[in-house]
Amino acid sequence: MAAAQGRLSDGAGGMDEAKETENDRREADTAPLPFRSAVDALRTARLRPQIEIEPTRPPQRLAPYTYALEAAVVDGDQDLADGRLVLLHDPAGHEAWQGTFRLVTLVRAELEPEMAADPLLPEVCWSWLTGALQARGLTCGEPSGTVTRASSHYFGGLSARPAASQIEIRASWTPREGLGGVPDTAAHLAAWCDLLAQVAGLPPAGPGDASVVTLPQRRGPQSR
Repeated sequence: MAAAQGRLSDGAGGMDEAKETENDRREADTAPLPFRSAVDALRTARLRPQIEIEPTRPPQRLAPYTYALEAAVVDGDQDLADGRLVLLHDPAGHEAWQGTFRLVTLVRAELEPEMAADPLLPEVCWSWLTGALQARGLTCGEPSGTVTRASSHYFGGLSARPAASQIEIRASWTPREGLGGVPDTAAHLAAWCDLLAQVAGLPPAGPGDASVVTLPQRRGPQSR
């Protein structure tokens, strides 16, 4: 398994491509202990080798303490799917979260137009997220999100390009806090990577691993 490091995805979907700065690390080092422990677990997580992940600048106004990662599912020099995972922490608690931590995510991939037209696709994609968490034995509170599919058709000077379809999953949930008020962020990251792999159409990670299944009729890899 590869350590949680690698190159960034292409930064689409409004993702900030800035790397983790020294100032970001200093702020994390002075944060409350539960947040520091949660971030350390994310930094040291080990993932399947096809997933390349790297810290990125987190949003600053969603919570007093934030940490973010960007990831891409990579096949050679081609991206199969990418996404962003943000950890939020408010020591005072947040009424909407029903807890002190919150995970927020964006996952996206391109699909064959025929699959994108499947009326059950949004429900299936949402079940991939909940199923990935359940497969890791994780419980969470206050889940919410959207599944969006979009199609692009090209005309004029771009008419030679084939139609393109994309699926996008945006979601957030409250991870269950364990000892010392710290959630098992490494396990949540692993579940999130299972979702990325599933959207990318990767086969299961190993014998008996049913948490990742192949996505049929997926559009071919996109060049980096």
